[in-house]
Amino acid sequence: MKKQNRRSFLHTAGVIAGASALPLSEISAKAYITGSGAIKVGLIGCGGRGTGAIAQALLSGQNVQLVAMADAFKDKIDKTYAAITDPEFTDWSSGDVVNLNDKITVTEDQKFDGFDGYKKVIELSDVVVIATPPGFRPIHFEAAVNAGKHVFMEKPLAVDGPGIRKVLAAAEKAKAKKLNVVVGLQRHYQTVYRNWVEMLHAGAIGDIITSRVYWNGAGVWTRPRTSDQTEMEYQMRNWYYFNWLCGDHINEQHIHNLDVGNWVHQAYPTQVNGMGGRQVRTGKEHGEIYDHHFLEYEYADGSRMFSQCRHIKGCMNRVSEAFHGTNGSAPKPGLIKTRSGHVIMDHDDSNDPNPYQVEHDELFAAVAKGEYKFADAENGAKSTLTAIMGRMATYSGQIITWDDAMNSTEDLSPSRYAWDAKPPVLPNADGFYPIAMPGKIKHKEGEVED
Repeated sequence: MKKQNRRSFLHTAGVIAGASALPLSEISAKAYITGSGAIKVGLIGCGGRGTGAIAQALLSGQNVQLVAMADAFKDKIDKTYAAITDPEFTDWSSGDVVNLNDKITVTEDQKFDGFDGYKKVIELSDVVVIATPPGFRPIHFEAAVNAGKHVFMEKPLAVDGPGIRKVLAAAEKAKAKKLNVVVGLQRHYQTVYRNWVEMLHAGAIGDIITSRVYWNGAGVWTRPRTSDQTEMEYQMRNWYYFNWLCGDHINEQHIHNLDVGNWVHQAYPTQVNGMGGRQVRTGKEHGEIYDHHFLEYEYADGSRMFSQCRHIKGCMNRVSEAFHGTNGSAPKPGLIKTRSGHVIMDHDDSNDPNPYQVEHDELFAAVAKGEYKFADAENGAKSTLTAIMGRMATYSGQIITWDDAMNSTEDLSPSRYAWDAKPPVLPNADGFYPIAMPGKIKHKEGEVED
């Protein structure tokens, strides 16, 4: 079973064997055929991550121009535009001060706000950078692929089973069209992880028996409600706290560590059980998500992955992964020991390149050369589903299988996207949102028992 899993697993470093040797006539996507020879890139989603991602695209070393921007909110477009056109813009990931203005050609009529602005950005671009809240990614990714555009998109890729299925269908279309797709699970582009995982795959600690993965931290921002906001705008401004937009922090942040677990196991879990709750971050401003999750994932070969993620101040913080095998252990990224304690790898990552930049460098180099090298969407979707099935387990208190999550009909999206539309979850008269109660949520379809 282990060998079957390893053969069938999508290797997620993103390189497709032999793809770079494909004749350019087989590349259906027009990489950068423009009058100036520049690769035209468009940004969908102008939050903090979108600002960082587009800067890294422009700093990729290729002839790249930002030609269009979109966000649901006009003020967010303006904020990102002001930041990246500042002659002393500071790249947050490297700390470098850079001037990007010679790579930005966006005019006012190339800034598109509202729920449909992404369509115009896709139309104008060769490569689309998608950094919207996760609930929108299936829609935006599908549209970009249908239009024949290369894609960089942030993780996670969806918030529910229907969204995952949409992404997987679009991923197959992207492969057929030979469109490069890179997902912001940047550990796949990080030297210490690449070297570490390569050693583990080579059998440095034997067969993997147990994994431990963590994203324990203090939590993130909240944004106050204002009197002029509709409920839809309030939730969109505070997207992190609503499952139709974020999928809970196990999905938005902990996906990184769960993905590393899958990468090392070269498989995806068959089932999961665990517990979670909402003990400290219980205010109205914290929407409907939990503040802690603890899970035990099981793989087909019998190995386990134990998972922790927490959003509580004043507690032990840890964002990392560790693996234990039949012949040794890998207690942290870059470190491998034999059973007797002998160190066989201790990677010093102090001079490694920035993985956030590397993922863009490699993507845009492939686009510039007309090469098809990256197909990250399938793994991104399946690692997202790993997080979603974890949420389903903690919310329900039930064992959730891979098929339960993949085939779930629970669609968290709203019936329509408009500022006056009702979001899928609404506050009660006191302003509090309904919270999932384990034992009352049926694990198969998410229905509440009587």
